[in-house]
Amino acid sequence: MARQGLVTTVSSPAGTAAVVGWVGSARDRTAGAHGLLDAFGRQGACPPLPDGDYAAVLVCPDRILLMRDEQARVPLFFRASRDRVNAVSTSAGSLGSATELEPRYFCRYLTGNMAQPHTDLTPFTGVHRVLGGEVLELSRTGQLRSRTRRPLHRATDPLAPTTDGPHLAGAAKELRLALETAVLRRMGTTTACHVSGGTDSTSVALLAARLLAEGRGGPGDLVLLAGRFSHGELAAEQPYLDIAMEEIRRHTPAARPVVVDADDVADFDDFPHHAGDADEPHAHAFRAPFWSRLHSAAAEQGCDTLLTGCGADPLADANPFHLHRLARTGRLRQMTRQARAWAAESERGLRDVVYAHVVQPALPLMTERFTALVRSGTVLGGLGTFNRPRWLRPGFARAHGYREAVLAESRFVFGRRPEQSLYDAANYVAAPDPLSWHRARQDGFFLSHPFLDPAVVATMRRLPLAVTFRPGPPKAVLREAMADLLPAPIRDRAVKVPFNDLYARGLRRHGDELIALCRSARHPLIAEMFDVDLLCRAVREAQLGIGDSYSWDRMNSSLALVAWLERLDRRVGAHGVALPVSAGS
Repeated sequence: MARQGLVTTVSSPAGTAAVVGWVGSARDRTAGAHGLLDAFGRQGACPPLPDGDYAAVLVCPDRILLMRDEQARVPLFFRASRDRVNAVSTSAGSLGSATELEPRYFCRYLTGNMAQPHTDLTPFTGVHRVLGGEVLELSRTGQLRSRTRRPLHRATDPLAPTTDGPHLAGAAKELRLALETAVLRRMGTTTACHVSGGTDSTSVALLAARLLAEGRGGPGDLVLLAGRFSHGELAAEQPYLDIAMEEIRRHTPAARPVVVDADDVADFDDFPHHAGDADEPHAHAFRAPFWSRLHSAAAEQGCDTLLTGCGADPLADANPFHLHRLARTGRLRQMTRQARAWAAESERGLRDVVYAHVVQPALPLMTERFTALVRSGTVLGGLGTFNRPRWLRPGFARAHGYREAVLAESRFVFGRRPEQSLYDAANYVAAPDPLSWHRARQDGFFLSHPFLDPAVVATMRRLPLAVTFRPGPPKAVLREAMADLLPAPIRDRAVKVPFNDLYARGLRRHGDELIALCRSARHPLIAEMFDVDLLCRAVREAQLGIGDSYSWDRMNSSLALVAWLERLDRRVGAHGVALPVSAGS
């Protein structure tokens, strides 16, 4: 990683710091590492964690500190025995043993796509995760002294009303400033921006181009990275992509467009490799072929950071769980009126809106159980986010805490205040992406997500619904914030073509291979955990279009786990070097 520029090591009288990622600014990683060391190196110091995408180990004269930023983009693990930490690594596999696995982790993983990054558990017994926003203090010999969470404190007070009330213009100005700062902080020497032709990625790329054109981004290159589809549903995105590229290059003519032909790519291509080589099982491994092709193109251009539009869907749009807040505070008439407006704008029924955003957050496990009873009849029928998949053996689930994991996951996703939990849960969709991290070691750059910057999240948290929910296209505040930059065809579009065609094509092409993978699996935990026949039936049903996105996600995560376990022996110990923790570190 050091050879790829992913690690910055600095020393001062306060000690030595090894930082994976960047603190403060991606462009000046050395200064950020020195700032982190100076802030935490003083005896007794406990400052708030600074911004950035980083994991760090600080060796001070009197202690050793392990820490990650609040967004937890870069992984960090430690091996401990009897309150003594004896090794640290960015790879759980380099610390663990293939013969000592933690079954509770797999139950936690199988409850949903957000299970991994916000739990201490890892796949390996005795290997633990440093959580986002957490600081571990060790003695010089590795004794664990304290383990504390230090989240960033951001203002959450509502925006002050302007002379014409809490109107869109003031909120848009706040969001534009926060998003612009987030993009600037993430720009490196050669910055790549993923451009899809949608509002989110185009906004990030336009801000990067404008910053470079105005000289605020410093000297640097801009690469515009995109995938091109000339046939199928995704071919409809090409005109928007062309418009986005043209507009971005109008601001920065020197920007290099790198358009990758993706017509032959399908989900699940080379699935055993993509799912099996990640440091942890990853539910979205099926989508890796497309992203890997883009990553390779960015690496050839020498990029040191890749900015995406990830996170904008939940963060930059109206928060639907505001309806839940109205219901629990007794404002039922207001809730009903707003739910009707929501249903009309989203072209959904009133009952569906109330069920999804009021009833389910209040009683998530009960509503899923009811749905499963109503829609039963197939393996995928009625399978939502929390219900036990029929192919997960009930004995394994009972023995290793599946129900407890489901309760914990449902509380995390919805919480006591679902309208706030939405933002916390959104962060963990991308934090960290095991596949992107695996590519980072190979390609030398990180993915970074400006929309998930703490300042952007704080801005959207405190906006009233009267500002964020407007008739017409979604993401009203973002569209207003970017009105001077976004070309009209992109600013005014309400629907983007999803990747359903890629997924369906992948299942048609690789369904038999996925079934063969499950039937030929030899790892003993697979047979103990799964009814393989039922899992194979689920693959057949998905091929036929049975189920929905929730049930397919559950199937995808199980398939990824099968592939991960099958390649476990060849992977453990091969991902990275574990650093021993001692006075000589």
